[in-house]
Amino acid sequence: MESEESMTNGSIEGLKKFYQGKSVLVTGHTGFKGSWLCRILTLAGAKVTGYALEPPEYPAVFQAADLGETMDSVIGDVRNLNALMAVFQKVRPQIVFHLAAQPIVRDSYKDPVYTYETNVMGTVNVLECVRLTDSVTSFLNVTTDKVYENKEWEYGYRECDPLDGYDPYSNSKSCSELATHSYDKSFLKDRGCAVSTCRAGNVIGGGDFANDRIIPDCVRAAVKKQNIILRNPYSTRPYQHVLEPLALYLDIAMKQFLDKRFSGCYNAGPDDCDCVSTGELADLFCRFWGQGAAWECHNDDGPHEANFLKLDCSRAKYTFGWKPRYHVAEAVEKTVAWFLAWQEGKDMRQVMDRQILEFFGREEEEPHV
Repeated sequence: MESEESMTNGSIEGLKKFYQGKSVLVTGHTGFKGSWLCRILTLAGAKVTGYALEPPEYPAVFQAADLGETMDSVIGDVRNLNALMAVFQKVRPQIVFHLAAQPIVRDSYKDPVYTYETNVMGTVNVLECVRLTDSVTSFLNVTTDKVYENKEWEYGYRECDPLDGYDPYSNSKSCSELATHSYDKSFLKDRGCAVSTCRAGNVIGGGDFANDRIIPDCVRAAVKKQNIILRNPYSTRPYQHVLEPLALYLDIAMKQFLDKRFSGCYNAGPDDCDCVSTGELADLFCRFWGQGAAWECHNDDGPHEANFLKLDCSRAKYTFGWKPRYHVAEAVEKTVAWFLAWQEGKDMRQVMDRQILEFFGREEEEPHV
């Protein structure tokens, strides 16, 4: 077996050494993060199957880049255990990334039952399929930084801090973590399947068209030549480019596949200098978008949302040598570049590939898979 260092050099070539030819199942593959993850895995030579609902909005990055042409895309609901099990039995995945979720805080206030059904029982259904599918050797449940009991303290939350998300979305993801820990201790550890959870901060990047997220709201306003409306320009969040946590997800799944001692809980967020306010993020967007883009504040007295939250990512840095590659300004610049290319009608799969290869350290052109 190759050394871990030679297999995880942070490049697409390094990923290929491990992922090429492996059967990988991604739930939530039509979503923002899931689409980028599947594209990386495809470039790394994995046999990728996705299971998810139709893209949650139109346009969506999955459609914009025609990713359905490049992988095995199964449209289904994680709440449907029988349909999900049929996919597991057919594909016999070795590695499973669980990203399927109802991910919007405000939507969770509007429909808490659906949020809990998807984020809790959906996770239980995926875990049950993992339990009954002996080909699965590595499982990663992707949750959120919002799983922590947030007292809005100045320090970053660590993996040992209490879980107790406030709103239905955040709380349901806390429950998803607890269900994962129970399945791991009760079933999967004895069966030899490595299990981890990863809690990521707010991600930005090209192709996120979701409602009630700052960058998509900025894009929609800028395209219409309207001022961007911010609800709370002073709320501070750990913003990072979407490829940052995905690099860690890939590393965790790979390392624990090779050595189950890497199983655990990990935070994925930017350094303190890149925890910025919503207003600062909007300023960066307006600078890179140009064209007279500007923002204004309209507080709509909506439901509770935290004003301050950041993560301590020391464990991931120490364990995997992981560290953020982009500062927030560069993350916003890459994001705006994607959306400007989309607005100009460019080939968005090529744009995605270029950004992926640049992030993972390859400058030369790759075949258009």
